[in-house]
Amino acid sequence: MAAAAAAEEEAPGSWRAVAPRKRRRSAARRPRGREAAALGRETQTEADRAVVLRRLQEAAEDLLLSDFWSLALETIDSCLTKHLEQLKAPDGTLLEALGNLHLNSSPDESAVTPGAIPGETLVPGTCRWKCVCYGIGNFATCVIARYQLTFLLLFLEKCRIPRRHCWVYDPLFSQLEIGVLNSLGLTVLNENEEGKRSVDGEPTIFYMPHCGTALYNNLLWSNWSLDALSQMLLIGNSFRGLEERLLGRILQKNYTYIAKILKGLEELELPETSQYTDVFNDTSIHWFPVQKLQQLPTDTWAFQEEPDYQDCEDLEIIRRNKTRDH
Repeated sequence: MAAAAAAEEEAPGSWRAVAPRKRRRSAARRPRGREAAALGRETQTEADRAVVLRRLQEAAEDLLLSDFWSLALETIDSCLTKHLEQLKAPDGTLLEALGNLHLNSSPDESAVTPGAIPGETLVPGTCRWKCVCYGIGNFATCVIARYQLTFLLLFLEKCRIPRRHCWVYDPLFSQLEIGVLNSLGLTVLNENEEGKRSVDGEPTIFYMPHCGTALYNNLLWSNWSLDALSQMLLIGNSFRGLEERLLGRILQKNYTYIAKILKGLEELELPETSQYTDVFNDTSIHWFPVQKLQQLPTDTWAFQEEPDYQDCEDLEIIRRNKTRDH
């Protein structure tokens, strides 16, 4: 019974970090003063981290059992199939990658080994994505942010993207949250890129739920070429929804790159369910088919001026550029 209990504790499915081995203290050597205070803070930090990891695990269990997750997988499967075909993956790797998205997998297949980074066993030559996540928010205290992060972790598993190949950033992250992300194996960015990250010729998934419009616009500007956009897949606010909500002149003036790309993308909405209305509302998967990009006017690609947002409000993690007077 003891062996069975031990096996149960180490079973996959827990997103706990691997705890460092503690050194034994001599009975005659007791921590005093500052050392004792530092030890107390370290112990409290570890306890707080364990609480956040437990809550993430609970959120994962909820998501995996929900109608939303099964329906979302169908949407993801459809979109990634088209995107992988566009990337012209080597023979055999397309089906291998998509095999991880099939909905008839057993519950154990979606579990996570404690401290492990999933996806490291992929064979050489397999079509891999990188992943970049902006603006996830304070997941330690905000339920919506927690479920959005959980979705990202499950998404990485299903696509077999190693967590170390996923970069995350939000200026709101606390030290506790940075510690949790590091313990999960994700790569935390140290500086605010303002969405200005190029795919550099590598297939990249950008996960940006409920981010500011300027952040999406910056991302497009940084990848403003047929080749770069065709390598991108974006999960975030619906561009069609932005088109409906914003006046045409505002979209054209302030968010030029979003306005120009509307006819060059395909968009699939994530399912709407009552359980996660506030978490994934207005969220879509966007990708940029080469055929559609080629049909855009040739002067579309000539304009590549960096956005400045002088007249925009609520820029979130975007810093307003200084007026160019020199």
